Amino acid sequence: MIGLRPAFSTMLFLLLLTGGVYPLLTTALGQWWFPWQANGSLIHKDNVIRGSALIGQSFTAAGYFHGRPSATADTPYNPLASGGSNLAASNPELDAQIQARVAALRAANPQASSAVPVDLATASASGWIII
Repeated sequence: MIGLRPAFSTMLFLLLLTGGVYPLLTTALGQWWFPWQANGSLIHKDNVIRGSALIGQSFTAAGYFHGRPSATADTPYNPLASGGSNLAASNPELDAQIQARVAALRAANPQASSAVPVDLATASASGWIII
């Protein structure tokens, strides 16, 4: 019975510290020091949120630059499902996806003679390395 009081007190203290004080402190400091980043790096136009500077978007018209490929499989450029493809650098499927993107970029820009930039052919966090 004697060991329960210090154990319970320590548990309660750590619960309050890690479950309340620490999250509130880090949130407050993040809002104070980095308000734009802490709120998702949102882009506003005409008082409407148009997207995030951190998430790619699909550009399909000929007048736009090509955006970085999206790794969200079912719904491309879905900010709720953003992340890497989880395909290993040795996975043939990843290589096939990248080769298809390179072929599409070369077909859309037949006059380009330079190499296709890696960031245009690989999705973020794809793990693919050009050797």
